[in-house]
This record gives sequence, structure tokens and C-alpha cells, in this order.
Amino acid sequence: MNVGIKEFDVDMLLKNKGIELAIYATDNTTHLGDLVITKTKLIWCKGRIKRANGQYISWNDFIAYMDSIPKV
Repeated sequence: MNVGIKEFDVDMLLKNKGIELAIYATDNTTHLGDLVITKTKLIWCKGRIKRANGQYISWNDFIAYMDSIPKV
């Protein structure tokens, strides 16, 4: 994966708008989607989906999900 910061509107703490990461396949031509990280949630926007139509997960749910994955 190639991950780049698409938009960087932050000081030290994330604001409501957050940051947006562009996610590309290793060939650097296939755009897989965008990951938006805000102070209240993470939003996955597959392909060219807009932020408002992305899949949301709260930080608490994300942490619980990650903690539930077996350690390798």
C-alpha cells in the first residue's frame, strides 16, 4: 500500500475536520479509497465515495474491534 496525506488541516490535536489519507495500491495508480481521521471517528471512503457517504466507526468501537483481533 502507498499511503499519503491528502489533506492536513490540523494543529497539534485533530479538529472536527480531521485529516484525510489517500490509500493507493503499491502500483501507485489504483486508488483504493480515503481514510478520514477525526477527533470522534474514522471514516472509510472506498474508491471515490464522498466523506458523507463513507463507512463510520467511532474511536471506542474501533479500539474494541482492534482489541478483539487475535494477536499474531
